[in-house]
Amino acid sequence: MASRARVRAPELVGKGGWINTGGKDLTLADLRGKCVIVDFWTFCCINCLHVLDELRELEEAHRDTLVIVGVHSPKFVHEAEHQAVVDAVARYEVEHPVLDDPELATWKQYAVRAWPTLVVIDPEGYVVAQHAGEGHAHAIGALVAELEAEHEAKGTLRRGDGPYVAPEPVAGALKFPGKAVRLPGGGFLVADSGHHSLVEFAEDGETVVRRIGSGERGFVDGKAEDARFSEPQGLALVEGGVEGRSYDVVVADTVNHALRGVNLTTGEVSTLAGTGRQWWQNSATSGPAREVDLSSPWDVALFDSRVWIAMAGTHQLWSYDPAADTVQVEAGTTNEGLVDGPAAEAWFAQPSGLAVAADGSRLWVADSETSAVRWVDAGTHEVHTAVGTGLFDFGHRDGAADQALLQHPLGVTVLPDGSVAVADTYNHALRRFDPESGQVSTLATDLREPSGTVVDGDEIVVIESARHRLTRLRLPEEAVRVEAAAHRTQRPATEVAPGTLTLDVVFTPPTGQKLDETYGPATRLLVSSTPPELISTGAGADTGLRRELTLDPEVTKGVLHVSAMAASCDADPAIEFPTCHVHQQDWGVPVKVTEAGTARLALVLAGMDD
Repeated sequence: MASRARVRAPELVGKGGWINTGGKDLTLADLRGKCVIVDFWTFCCINCLHVLDELRELEEAHRDTLVIVGVHSPKFVHEAEHQAVVDAVARYEVEHPVLDDPELATWKQYAVRAWPTLVVIDPEGYVVAQHAGEGHAHAIGALVAELEAEHEAKGTLRRGDGPYVAPEPVAGALKFPGKAVRLPGGGFLVADSGHHSLVEFAEDGETVVRRIGSGERGFVDGKAEDARFSEPQGLALVEGGVEGRSYDVVVADTVNHALRGVNLTTGEVSTLAGTGRQWWQNSATSGPAREVDLSSPWDVALFDSRVWIAMAGTHQLWSYDPAADTVQVEAGTTNEGLVDGPAAEAWFAQPSGLAVAADGSRLWVADSETSAVRWVDAGTHEVHTAVGTGLFDFGHRDGAADQALLQHPLGVTVLPDGSVAVADTYNHALRRFDPESGQVSTLATDLREPSGTVVDGDEIVVIESARHRLTRLRLPEEAVRVEAAAHRTQRPATEVAPGTLTLDVVFTPPTGQKLDETYGPATRLLVSSTPPELISTGAGADTGLRRELTLDPEVTKGVLHVSAMAASCDADPAIEFPTCHVHQQDWGVPVKVTEAGTARLALVLAGMDD
């Protein structure tokens, strides 16, 4: 095995304490003798959720030698609440210890710059690798196997159960429900995400009529009692909207990266789109629906004669054409941010909620990571922003739309008067945007992580995801007043020197692989900034992973947006069908320009043996 720099892993500390350990505080000394993967994550981040799923198989394959430790490092104010982290660990079925680090103490000690980041520690307590982004499970699995062999031979490997202690299960009809629809015959259909199924409720929203799905995580079509979903979220009624269909509801089956169809008469479940595999850069972006990979579809809506998809995993909007049985990208570039304009040039950030105006003229979008409400025009598909300013500004403030603030909204619903109800998830609030007046107001507070709403006459039914229930409210005539609060992400700014800044994205192909230039350059780097004036020269896209940026001396602070991609394949020419991987990561790096700052900014896309 190649030699490595011997860097002792910093201690794992966090003011919030430990989750999934039975109340015990863990130290690195407790983990000595085990291979350790430290997963720096935050529960708002779709890429972090992808990594949680990638790690499940690795965790199972090396259960007696490997300990995965999650370090929850919040972006949003809500994510710094301990109970919110406890809820997220349960919601996403995290089966390993998690350290709640609300002040990012361990994040700083490990010099982490992006969500998600994985750090590998050997059985003697030394850091041996660090990876930013997703898609590294294969490489890390190979490294863990090497570490097992090396430390078994040295006598420094300790086999046996890890420190994970399962929490007590919570009983109830719903577990972290996602979204819901009003059924034509009365009652509601709810995506019961935590139970991997759908639940039909009677008019009262409490009496269970039937369950569609076995309740086991999986990807299985068939009868209601046999079918399997994996954390379904969005639902769309297509009754009368899709000619010749054999289904009445389209389901965004999020973790299966698929769209499913449900026949309400029979309860039969079928797959409409997706392969069950996650979409990666350079994969197909259009084609036969069940042959094209999708990525964490979060919501669906019938718009412009197609089923539009909030494709949270790629920061885009896609569509499914039932008549042609095809899918395609409709808007977004896969770059994460808030950019309006033509559909092909617009940027989104984890779109998670969709709603169509009563006259079909607009598709409203809850763009969660920019804490924004956006809309798409019918026909032209031009993208606009109603509320929100970018990735790092959020809060709870009413008033004029250009001054109002939301915090990670997951749902939008059109109200009878044409205004838009917003499930302002991390503010635990129901908000309202009025396009006529351009004003944002608060309709209700103290709603625990609302994920969506359904209008029912002169009432509105709110899906309180973290309270595992539906809550019925009167559509109020006046808003609830709350004290205004504005926040910015509490990430430490990197001090950079004025003038020329060298940006280095460090990429080392996984062991046994090489850069893949079969179809052109193997790397790509896209750089921009907020405000745009921060970078005088050097912004834009190119193939090199090193870039010289000239910073405007008049702009003293801002955020550098960096998106990097690298492709690698097995290096051994004897392998007939080499395994290939696309490594991609987006960073938003807050910077402050000071004379004492650094002239070089290094970001690690993937790191292996030194």
